[in-house]
Amino acid sequence: MKVLVTGASGRIGKALCDELLGRGDEVVGLTRSPDKAREARPQITWHAWEPALERPDAAAFEGVDGVVNLVGEKINQRWTDAAKREIMDSRKVATHNLVGTIESLATKPKVMVSQSAVGYYGNRGDETLDETSAPGKGFDASVCVEWERSAHEVEAAGVRLVIVRTGQVMETEGGILGELLLPFKLGLGGPLAGGKQWVPWIHLSDEVGILAWALDTESASGVMNATAPNPVTNKDWSKALGKALGRPAALPIPGIAVEVKFGKEFGKVAQGGQRVLPRRTEELGYAFKYPEIDGALRDLVG
Repeated sequence: MKVLVTGASGRIGKALCDELLGRGDEVVGLTRSPDKAREARPQITWHAWEPALERPDAAAFEGVDGVVNLVGEKINQRWTDAAKREIMDSRKVATHNLVGTIESLATKPKVMVSQSAVGYYGNRGDETLDETSAPGKGFDASVCVEWERSAHEVEAAGVRLVIVRTGQVMETEGGILGELLLPFKLGLGGPLAGGKQWVPWIHLSDEVGILAWALDTESASGVMNATAPNPVTNKDWSKALGKALGRPAALPIPGIAVEVKFGKEFGKVAQGGQRVLPRRTEELGYAFKYPEIDGALRDLVG
């Protein structure tokens, strides 16, 4: 299979490309800096693309069977007006531009797997959410709604579309685990802002597994949640990480610390959570490798 990946140099993109290459697929990557990317990972065929400014070159899609769209600026930053425009455009406009090229091709890919996020649901407290739940309120939810709307444009071209709403990806190089690993190792970790908020977590192996599975599985289409089937509260997540590291995890982290680091708007979002279940993902047939937080964190840091 020949797969084109946007966001191929990001955390999830790198892991997905490794998985695809490891199983014998040919991988094409789109990036702003193809020379730099080519030097780091020569086994991938790289093409230049400025996502929010232009359509990607149609030549990059020659012989491509499937597309995985992971493009998007990081959301865990201070939400200045400029940052919010960049976050939105790097998803909404970039995905629209990507689809524009796909629509123009004489021979189109069979499938596009397009990333979204559980931010779609907003901060919903203890409410149980699945793929049928309505979008929430706030900037993060509106970004996901627009991101997905752009992705849906590809269906008019007869391309099978899977939208993957990803939760908090557990891996040691970034995300919530990467941020908090050092303080937890030092015995300085604990629940954030009381710890009652739900963590819609997923092991990196399952995130990559769902993306690859969606590419391969012709019966898969529509929205799938990429979250483990057993979400936990932040308090229980903290306990599980402390247990995996053999360190205490009872030192509370005040919510104000997150607001100081990321600003008030994203700081408030970071203190929220979603109790998300991957009901449709499991119904369609994906089997999770790491359904429980203890096993996932033991694998990553134990």
